[in-house]
Amino acid sequence: MRGLATAALVVWLSVMGATVASAQPQTPTDACVQSDKRLSELSGLATDGERWYAVNDGGTKSTVFVLGHDCKVQKVINGPTDPFDVEDMARAADGTFWLADTGDNEKKRETVALIELTPAGKTTLHRLTYPDGPHDTETLLLDKNGTPYLVTKSPFGVSEVYRPSGKLASPGPTPLERVGEVQISSTDTKGGPVNPAIGSMVVTGGTVSADGTVVVLRTYTDAYLYPAPDGDIMAALKRKGVRVPLPDEKQGEAIALEPDGTLVSGSEGVGSPIRVVKGAAALLTTEAAPPTGTSGEAGPTATGTSTDGNGMSTVPALGIAAVAIGGTLFLMHRRAAKRS
Repeated sequence: MRGLATAALVVWLSVMGATVASAQPQTPTDACVQSDKRLSELSGLATDGERWYAVNDGGTKSTVFVLGHDCKVQKVINGPTDPFDVEDMARAADGTFWLADTGDNEKKRETVALIELTPAGKTTLHRLTYPDGPHDTETLLLDKNGTPYLVTKSPFGVSEVYRPSGKLASPGPTPLERVGEVQISSTDTKGGPVNPAIGSMVVTGGTVSADGTVVVLRTYTDAYLYPAPDGDIMAALKRKGVRVPLPDEKQGEAIALEPDGTLVSGSEGVGSPIRVVKGAAALLTTEAAPPTGTSGEAGPTATGTSTDGNGMSTVPALGIAAVAIGGTLFLMHRRAAKRS
């Protein structure tokens, strides 16, 4: 009972602390279907406006797939570094890819890593250590100055944010420092591999716009856009954001933002579509409109969240906490085939 009460308190705080504006985003539309068997566990996306760059979850090489907007693989970039569990990626202004080798479902890794991969296939390894023990992390945010931020994965809606405490060493390890947290509330958007009461709070990916002015986090079911006019990621995550529902994705973990403000979303699984939401970034400068959907609405929805951001019109906080306790075990062990 003590564990249940603690979980309920954490979820309740996340509900009360969230600040997400209402919005009227377009319904996601399929751009194409990803059918290449080599990219069966799509976990991270980046874009330069002309191509998409994708990484698999896990893997035995540092690999980036270059895709056209028809989802066909045009090129594969391989580096020699063998990662443990790549979960996300970012693309720097100079074209270098940053792979987040930060997955740790069982929370037992002494170090995690960032891997720099050049378009020519050269890799540089940067090992990292958390100041407070292991975390499972699926989200990498790279600011306009090239500073990486890691956002942990939590089934209770409160994800911690870390960044290197100094210049990255190679191979390191470089200590990370905790710089804050971000709170995500439960929504009624359908989708994901777990109950949406949990999946809608679990941060599974993120991106930063090429100019550094928009920060995006995603869960299994929704994307959240935050304004960063000064390029400060932590300041952005404290501002009011906009929720863009991404319903009916099997296991949505990949997210990118085109230079024109189009949101690009992808899910694990061969045969899953890569979807786009046109004009998503413009919602940050558009006056919020009242939500039009109803709780439990099936299928795609163009509704946003309520102005207090809780998105929990029919699910009590204690109920979510109870579901989350069981869901935690699922999130820890959902990939039995993953390397240990």
